[in-house]
Amino acid sequence: MPRLLVVHHTVSPALDEVVEAGLAGAQHPELVGVEVVTAAALTASAAEVLAADGYLLVSPANLGYMAGAMKHFFDTIYYPCLRETVGRPYAAIVHGNNDTTGAVRSIERIVTGLGWSPVAPALEVTGAPDRATREAASEVAATLAAVILGEV
Repeated sequence: MPRLLVVHHTVSPALDEVVEAGLAGAQHPELVGVEVVTAAALTASAAEVLAADGYLLVSPANLGYMAGAMKHFFDTIYYPCLRETVGRPYAAIVHGNNDTTGAVRSIERIVTGLGWSPVAPALEVTGAPDRATREAASEVAATLAAVILGEV
């Protein structure tokens, strides 16, 4: 069964709302056959990355960069997964109070090095998530799950 790994660093109720919306999208009833696995960025392992067919990366923007926990995740998995995960699909969701540009850029730089393929532009969320934000998070995760299932 294809596996979607959701790696997140959820540090606020606002970001948790976004993660939940993404999980709902990835587990949409029409997307039968994809296993959705979540892992906190501080504990996610190379073995989990290697066992997955695609990745949803969810991080807060901290001082113009991705969360340190997300950087730790990438530092941990980069070389063990470098050759084996080339071409795998991913999507990123980044939440910040007012600016997410640097955090998105830092994530994109690393996944480019890994050779992962984006299924959509990074979803950049600022401020409190509203209905449109939750729907966008759900949609990006559903798209990623559909790609993993070969439906897109």
